Amino acid sequence: MLLAQRGLHYRGSAWLRQRLVLSALSKRPVRIWGIREGADSPGMSEHEASLLRLLEKVTNGTRIEINSTGTRLFVSPGSLDGGLVEHWCPVGRSVGYWLEFLLCLAPFCRRPLRATLRGVTNGADSPSADLMKATVRPALAAFGLDEGFDIQVLARGVLPKGGGEVILTCPVRRSLRPVKLIEPGKVAKVRGTAFGVRVSPQMSNRLIVAARDVLCSFLPDVYITSDHRKGKAAGDSPGFGMALVAVTTTGYVLGAELTSDPVNPGAPEDLGKRCAHHLLDEVARGGCVDSATQGLTILLMALGSRDVSKVLTGPLTDHSVALLQHIRDFFSLTFHLDEQKATENDLRRGDDKVFLTCVGLGFTNLSKRLR
Repeated sequence: MLLAQRGLHYRGSAWLRQRLVLSALSKRPVRIWGIREGADSPGMSEHEASLLRLLEKVTNGTRIEINSTGTRLFVSPGSLDGGLVEHWCPVGRSVGYWLEFLLCLAPFCRRPLRATLRGVTNGADSPSADLMKATVRPALAAFGLDEGFDIQVLARGVLPKGGGEVILTCPVRRSLRPVKLIEPGKVAKVRGTAFGVRVSPQMSNRLIVAARDVLCSFLPDVYITSDHRKGKAAGDSPGFGMALVAVTTTGYVLGAELTSDPVNPGAPEDLGKRCAHHLLDEVARGGCVDSATQGLTILLMALGSRDVSKVLTGPLTDHSVALLQHIRDFFSLTFHLDEQKATENDLRRGDDKVFLTCVGLGFTNLSKRLR
């Protein structure tokens, strides 16, 4: 990374979403070169080009320049606008890829965002709308952003053809309050949804039975609903899957999910058991936010009011580590990381935890309309 007069310079395609988000929030231009230069298919991929089109839709005055081979990109950010947005998402990635991007920008837009995204709603590469609705809401509530937030799944779509539709509604705020999320508590209950599209309704029931067999060995309060879709609401391809969340005694939510493979879907019993074990792995990681929500929490901590925010998380993901580095690049803000070793005395099991501490930037949304 080089700091130049026109903004920030990076090489390679890694962490494109983070760089675009922080560029839009900081109003600093970003130039990226060497995007898959040595690859068989050099340049930007279809989902990355789609991300740039979505950025143009939610902003005013953004200037984007791409060279003929797609290996060089320059973005000069405009103002965040929000409003009504419709976007078709290439089926190579699930809509969670774009949902995560929008959630980072939506609270700081001029108008509340209502975005309709169409494509693959449940895939292996990004969190689904179901999981994000369950895990993101508690994180947003801590910063005062939960009122008016919603994610609706109007139609489910799985690989390879998609056909799903999701609506994201997110409010705007002038500023964010500091948070102290330091007491994860114990797991009190497990909730979840098992879905099936263009398959027998028994598929989701078999998922539920298999997952309950695993989870009821640890706690009795396990409730998983079945969501079987038909017609247009079932998308264009057959498939099934499950999203599970563990809710703690202090109100925090940890989640996990799995979706059937389009080529070799396997037995729903196997997928249900694997999903339950993924949830147990997430509980072992621990913390007040799960691994999928770590990045959003870190970003909102950095943009909060000029006060100390503290969050206890499980081991940092690669995404979170890269985000901390990019926040330092764009905002010159650093976090204090304090590793908390697991001990037997305080009954802390599972992985080591990390205390994240920072003093917020005092970021103010000057685009928000005054009433």
